Amino acid sequence: MIHTVTFNPSVDYIVHIPSVTVGVTNRSLHEELYFGGKGINVSCVLRELGVSSVAHGFKAGFTGQAIEDHLRSLDIATHFIPLPRGNSRINVKLSADCETEINGQGPDIPSDALKELISALSQLREGDTLVLAGSIPSSLPQDTYETILKIVSAKSIRCVVDASGELLVNTLSYHPFLVKPNLRELEDIFSVKIVTMHDVERYGSRLLARGAQNVLVSMGCEGALLIDGDGLYYGMPALPVQTVNTVGAGDSMVAGFLAGYDKSGDPEEALRLGTVCGAATASLPGLATKETIDALASAFANH
Repeated sequence: MIHTVTFNPSVDYIVHIPSVTVGVTNRSLHEELYFGGKGINVSCVLRELGVSSVAHGFKAGFTGQAIEDHLRSLDIATHFIPLPRGNSRINVKLSADCETEINGQGPDIPSDALKELISALSQLREGDTLVLAGSIPSSLPQDTYETILKIVSAKSIRCVVDASGELLVNTLSYHPFLVKPNLRELEDIFSVKIVTMHDVERYGSRLLARGAQNVLVSMGCEGALLIDGDGLYYGMPALPVQTVNTVGAGDSMVAGFLAGYDKSGDPEEALRLGTVCGAATASLPGLATKETIDALASAFANH
């Protein structure tokens, strides 16, 4: 079973408006509502691929309940721990002549709620996969990922870390099955400017040397590069889709990679499906759908 963790899930409220004038009433053309967070995105795309998962995290107030209700309506199993105060965050995105985002802070997470989540994750079984994705809220210890990995590392559990900076680097000693930095995150980790594919290979390999079992670097329109535990490189070009939305594309790639790897055990096939899922999300206002994934997979096979 695949288990995903989202510490700070959100309701994303997207308002389409011709332009924004400060100090007066602005009226929208139309609105969209999405329920998100990196781990939740992984679970949703896995569902489109016919793969079951359990979405873990925290919920607060009416927005937290709406997030959990949405996931359950998709037949995604959930384990969201209720928080005593606040509301799960609302992110407001104004889509006008220029994009403006106002992201909510989210509720404080008390230590007893974190202990409850860690206790639940400690019950994972050998052969399970755990996906830790996104940043850690300021109300939690910043070594929370390491605490979780220390507990589950005693079992044969595949761990995936999709995070940035020191948050990712500090997990490498626990030998995660997969880490997935994007190009900018890889640059930030090593304080370098990456120009060539050789640079991607060089710095991605450093993450492998520090403990990761597989390194998947997403590069947007340049495609993706996978470096496996044997030090083999697998490159995959980006699919020629019109980009509508980049939010969740990396999470979709993680979902596709895991589904592909579980099905075939072949890193290259896993990378191929991951690339298709990332492109499917990029081509849609929301996350990848089964129909779009199937259509792009067919086109990719004939490419």
